[in-house]
Amino acid sequence: MGGGSGGGRRSRVGAGAAETGVGGPLLPETQSGMSPPPTGGSNGRHQRQQEAVSSMESGGDVSGAATKRFTWKGPVIVLVFELLESIAFSGVALNLVVYLATVLHGSTAFNAAHVDTWNGTTFVVPVIGAFLADSYWGKYRTILASIVFYLVGLVLLTVSAAIPSLRPATACQVGQPCAPATKTQFSVFFAALYLTSVGTGGVKSALLPFGAEQYDDDAQRPERKQAFFSWFFAAINLGIFVAGTLVSWLEQNVSWALGFGIGTGCFFVAALAFVAGTPCYRVQMPTGSPLKDIIRVLVAAVRKRNVRMERDDGAAVLLHEDDDDGNGEQHRLSRTKGLRCLDKAAAIVVKAEQEGEWSLCTVSEVEGVKILVRMLPIWVTCVLYAASLGQMTTTFIQQGMAMDTRLGGRFKVPVASLVSVEVVFMLLWVVLHDAAIIPAARRLTGRPGGLTQLQRMGVGRFLVVLALGTAALVERRRLRGIHGGSGTMSIAWQVPQFVLVAGSDVFCGIAQLEFFYGEAPAAMRSICSAFSFLALSLGFYVNSLVVTLVAAVTKRPGWLAPDLNAGHLDYYFWLWTIISVANLLLYMVLAARYTPKQVAAAVEPMRSSSSDE
Repeated sequence: MGGGSGGGRRSRVGAGAAETGVGGPLLPETQSGMSPPPTGGSNGRHQRQQEAVSSMESGGDVSGAATKRFTWKGPVIVLVFELLESIAFSGVALNLVVYLATVLHGSTAFNAAHVDTWNGTTFVVPVIGAFLADSYWGKYRTILASIVFYLVGLVLLTVSAAIPSLRPATACQVGQPCAPATKTQFSVFFAALYLTSVGTGGVKSALLPFGAEQYDDDAQRPERKQAFFSWFFAAINLGIFVAGTLVSWLEQNVSWALGFGIGTGCFFVAALAFVAGTPCYRVQMPTGSPLKDIIRVLVAAVRKRNVRMERDDGAAVLLHEDDDDGNGEQHRLSRTKGLRCLDKAAAIVVKAEQEGEWSLCTVSEVEGVKILVRMLPIWVTCVLYAASLGQMTTTFIQQGMAMDTRLGGRFKVPVASLVSVEVVFMLLWVVLHDAAIIPAARRLTGRPGGLTQLQRMGVGRFLVVLALGTAALVERRRLRGIHGGSGTMSIAWQVPQFVLVAGSDVFCGIAQLEFFYGEAPAAMRSICSAFSFLALSLGFYVNSLVVTLVAAVTKRPGWLAPDLNAGHLDYYFWLWTIISVANLLLYMVLAARYTPKQVAAAVEPMRSSSSDE
């Protein structure tokens, strides 16, 4: 979306006469259906912004030179970068509470509070980074700036673990209280930690949309960009798997400095590869603050709240739209039905040149705000879905701890390792998703992309219902075996629920990445992509709230008793199954009523329709 409305370009409007509005004469109807060229001080800036949007949407580079041809080099570098970055980040995040307890000797409450605070910061910072990427720096520069913070943080983290004076003495007898780290030692560690958090925020917000924008917007080959989202998702989880197995083992059994150093080395290689690939990239610059454009549309709609969108004789009001006579035409947003109150922001009630930028917006700008309003309810269901998925790392692990972890007689399976195994299941689901399911859906539906993004998100929400129901049935059988004297169930019974969760995450996780990127207005792709991380963060808070309420309502011993054999974890799983079913039904209603973004193939006359709802 552009900045202010104004001249320096023509404005194409719908046929018909505008009626008297909030205080101005009727705009005389012209045979051409075009309003006179507006003029004004802010108009040149808006024209340049629109031209930049055109260049950005068509894959042009910063300088507006000819569009670069698509090559696989850019996306491959981005995928390798994400894999190595995921190893570096997960190597810190997965073992953070262990490091605080065993190395810095923090108390249980201290460790839990600081881990939660850091996690919350890590998932909120991407929203800030996305705003900077979309409004000022651009995605490429945001990633470069984030790399600097990221590297400094990881290097300082490795140094703090390697230098003895920056950590407490490790000689501490088991069962005896240990002297905690000094203020200086804690300060160095947390400075490194939050520098890393700032760096990862910029990378998480900008890297995905940057990689996606390396592709052509080819309607005949949507599978190429769709495959990129799948492999980006796989790169994240493969990095988590490597960090959760190899790096975590090295940190806890060999040396924390070695583990952090491996993560630092991985990210350093990723940074070098990203910078070296600069000549291959399509670098696209922002066109101004999208937040300002959103506020402009809302302010203009409020100012014109008394304007009627058609006259008594049925003639439609003129609507304002840019006409750049250039590349931007094919990427202009078409007017959609619904949310008619926002359409008033584009209604011309006086001559266009007399309208200020806070009184008149383009149809494309109005449609951008409509998109955000329509995506918000879908995003709310993403929060509840993330909360349901969160059972995998909490109650599923607790359930496994109460089961027989022996396989093959003597071999014991670490309970938490099933989360890492789930990542393997996810990678298998990614291959199945791309190699079999989507091609089959493509043949059945005749659509190039097979299932739509909304349909795949629905499949993911359905699979998580099955996973939670399966967990409830397994727990019910486990409790019956315990109380009936038949013994403890094998942990292998948990495999089906982890397989279903993995499939759910693949269908919904990949589709959500595509949805928030693809549906977002061009100037807000980083911000909307960052909403996925915010949904994940809020999902953890919802999960904590439900646990607190269940504990308060069920009293002692309660469903979540310290001894699971005395509790009813199966009831808790059934509760989350019901919540997930309700969320699925809500999502189905919202998805059925959702109006996708519509890109105009060419600038057509804009007319208010009496059939709009």
